[in-house]
Amino acid sequence: MIEPGTRLAGRYRLEDRVSESGGSALWKAIDEILARPVAIRTFETDFARAGDVVTAARAASRLTDPRLTQVFDADDSGERAYVVSEWVVGDNLDDLLQQGPMEPERAAALLCEAAEAIATAHRAGLAHLRLAPRNLIWTTGGTVKVTGLAVEAALAGASTAAAGEVDARGLGRLLYAAATAYWPADESAPPTASRLPAAPIDGGIVCAPGQVLAGVPHALDAVVCQALGVRIRGGRQPFTTPGEVADALGRLPRTPLPLFMGMRGGPPPAVPAPPPRTASRPTPPVTAEHATPAPPIPPVRRVGSPPAAQSHRHRSTGGGQVNKPLVGLAALLAVVVVAVGGWQLSHLGGGGGASQSPSASAPGTTQGSELRVAGASGFDPPPGDGDEKSDRAHLAVDSKQGTAWTTEAYNSDRFGRLKSGVGLLLDMGKTVRVSDVKVTLPGATGSVLQLRVGDSANLGSLRLAAKSTNTDGTITFHPSSAPRGRYVLLWFTRLAPDGGRYRGEISDVVIRGAAS
Repeated sequence: MIEPGTRLAGRYRLEDRVSESGGSALWKAIDEILARPVAIRTFETDFARAGDVVTAARAASRLTDPRLTQVFDADDSGERAYVVSEWVVGDNLDDLLQQGPMEPERAAALLCEAAEAIATAHRAGLAHLRLAPRNLIWTTGGTVKVTGLAVEAALAGASTAAAGEVDARGLGRLLYAAATAYWPADESAPPTASRLPAAPIDGGIVCAPGQVLAGVPHALDAVVCQALGVRIRGGRQPFTTPGEVADALGRLPRTPLPLFMGMRGGPPPAVPAPPPRTASRPTPPVTAEHATPAPPIPPVRRVGSPPAAQSHRHRSTGGGQVNKPLVGLAALLAVVVVAVGGWQLSHLGGGGGASQSPSASAPGTTQGSELRVAGASGFDPPPGDGDEKSDRAHLAVDSKQGTAWTTEAYNSDRFGRLKSGVGLLLDMGKTVRVSDVKVTLPGATGSVLQLRVGDSANLGSLRLAAKSTNTDGTITFHPSSAPRGRYVLLWFTRLAPDGGRYRGEISDVVIRGAAS
């Protein structure tokens, strides 16, 4: 029997047993070399499928999509097999829905991210097969994480030749739950998949979301039914791959996902509960893979408020009679100026922020409106381990003094020559055109920081827009041509010294530009 305090591979110290069932246990542990929390799954010595789980974990470790939980290590060559993966802090879908369903547009956005991630895995030959609300997590960093890819199927001994159909149906069930706060269980779902009440059944077939809850848009209702293969109209066929689900959700109206994920309407308004529930069932214990409850996260600031207009009082400095024709001409000119200024004001801004003042910017001032950041995460692509303190990434965009995101501490300013850099990845929620980015770095000088912008959350797609060396205090990037993309990456290629080691730190980021 493994006990807390046990060390595996000479570096992983087991701390808390999160769950245990079927011959395996999930632990929160500490990687003592990198000084960070990790999730470790261990197995009883007689667990027959330990080798299959390790093989599945190794296959999953090759995937680099940041929305999939990163596998760091997997080994079955010693006395005890184990799998080490990213420790994800946040709320799973069950947690998010305990007080009611999400807004339809937000549910579509959340599941579109998950479907795209699962589609990426299928293109690499991997499937999930066991999708449940506990596997979809909204992290404290404001990002989507799908846990258990390939590993949960191996744990359960699940396999099928129709993996695309199984995962498409699993995504449909998650979307159904997000839109209604009911769980449409079927024979392929894990037996304790959700704490939500069972979805209503009519004639042996699960009711469509629109039958369960008023206000579900017809288009969203149709996608759910097509994914589940029930109540399909118009000659459509059920989805057979996660990619088809992602494409369908991509065509629906979606609300950019905020750092704070709430139910319908979001905070602070109260939300009506789902319709009266006629059946009840025992609530099983929470077994969220790699997840812990997230602390309250402050909403993303309402950015881009226009500066207060200055009042200019004019008084006559001379005597004599007023020239009435000149006064009339001045009044006419004033009307024209106000009209032109109002037209400019209505055409500036966008991208989630308020409009900029219509007056011309002085030399050296910023252009465009302040843009809203939809999500933030630490970025450490291969050959890195896939994450760089994402649980603290939201602190760089919370508009609070004294809070900051920091990188891990390294033994050299260039990461021991093991990788090219680490960074802070900001998801804008939609494509924007970036005019300038102001970054506050409260730590020591000496780091080298790049600004990269692109449409995909991978380093090869994020194009270099600007660079700053010997960063100190607050710096502002002014790209020569306003780059376009959904993702903004602040990429450290060299770290500043910090107490005998090296670290990067960002306490505030302000992005200005416009919707593209």
